[in-house]
Amino acid sequence: MACRISELVIDAEDPGLLAAFWCEVLGYAELDREDDGSIQIGPPGAADGGVLPTVVLNAGRDPRRGKLPLHFDVSATDRDQEAELARLLALGAVPVDVGQSGTESWHVLADPEGNEFCLLRARVEPA
Repeated sequence: MACRISELVIDAEDPGLLAAFWCEVLGYAELDREDDGSIQIGPPGAADGGVLPTVVLNAGRDPRRGKLPLHFDVSATDRDQEAELARLLALGAVPVDVGQSGTESWHVLADPEGNEFCLLRARVEPA
């Protein structure tokens, strides 16, 4: 018997803002909105326990900022890295300097609440 990741949970000051951002980045949709303000996003039509993990954005849990021990790596599915970088910046991502040398094959960015993530060079197939 084994486990697999079914949900990723992020504490957020403004779950609606992050839900909108990550839905655009990942092509996800809002799946559920709880009375406590938490929002679950995932692949359109997904159900709990689906093949791809959903993301739960918890409201007002005193989120940490900056470098966390866990972050998202994302890869474009239908364009090259530079075109995807331009799209992410237009959505509200910002470049982050974590001491890169400038020769990396990835870009370090932060979402609208400062959570760091990386845009990788390799293009992947859509899920």
